[in-house]
Amino acid sequence: MTATHPAFKPHNVAVVTGAASGIGLAAARHFASIGMAVVLVDLEGDALAKALQDVTTHAPGGAADVAAIGTDVSKPDEIEALERTVLQRFGRVHVLMNNAGIQPGSSIFGPQANWNNVFAVNLLGVVNGTRIFGPAMIAHGEPALIINTGSKQGITMPPGDPAYNVAKAGVKAFTEALQHELRTTQGCAVAAHLLIPGFVYTGLTIASGATEKPAGAWTPEETIAFMMESIGRGDFYILCPDNEVDRATDERRMLWTAGDIVENRPPLSRWHPDHAEAAKAFIAKR
Repeated sequence: MTATHPAFKPHNVAVVTGAASGIGLAAARHFASIGMAVVLVDLEGDALAKALQDVTTHAPGGAADVAAIGTDVSKPDEIEALERTVLQRFGRVHVLMNNAGIQPGSSIFGPQANWNNVFAVNLLGVVNGTRIFGPAMIAHGEPALIINTGSKQGITMPPGDPAYNVAKAGVKAFTEALQHELRTTQGCAVAAHLLIPGFVYTGLTIASGATEKPAGAWTPEETIAFMMESIGRGDFYILCPDNEVDRATDERRMLWTAGDIVENRPPLSRWHPDHAEAAKAFIAKR
């Protein structure tokens, strides 16, 4: 039997942002199925209402153990109000999953609004969610987790959507600093983890034009199952494969990216005409 973290147990409380669809919804379903009280957080609307109905069917305690709270995670005052409501309704929080994300697309000199919105949700939503919920999670002294959803794009930096890459690189740096802070805080029973999904069939995939699950993509449920296994092993970096890319390929891509600095190559040399073939050969090597 796979080991699990003690934060995942019946009657403990989980808060999941971006819970109306995709990875967030799959996480909420799983947490509810193991008897946790679950708070689904997303923008107010039909998708959140449908997610609440869905997750309630997975909860042994039914509607008494599941709530949906419309919140814009880009606004700290709304996250503060969310925390107050959660504490009043369910009590102390044991799992915080900062998962909300958007991907409107961006270019270096494109619309400022896209940059502002991506940073506000994908980066500051994680930072503010952690900073607002974290102190009380530390103070209650029980085993707890903060899981932040990053992206491989924030590590290997593929060209095409720089605002998204920069925001997710920030999530990585923030979560690494967070875990260091937690592990060096005396008596702290909270741990942080960085979820790094692979190719997953979610609302963002659909928005990019996919009408059915691509063969290479994992489902959100597969991603959450891998996340739970990884946390059970104590992994900080939850580096998910998918049906197209295995871990070894991800590792070689990441090593090549880091090598741009060490070898003094041009940035994003994997896509540079003078280095693309060498990068391809390096990544293919096992």
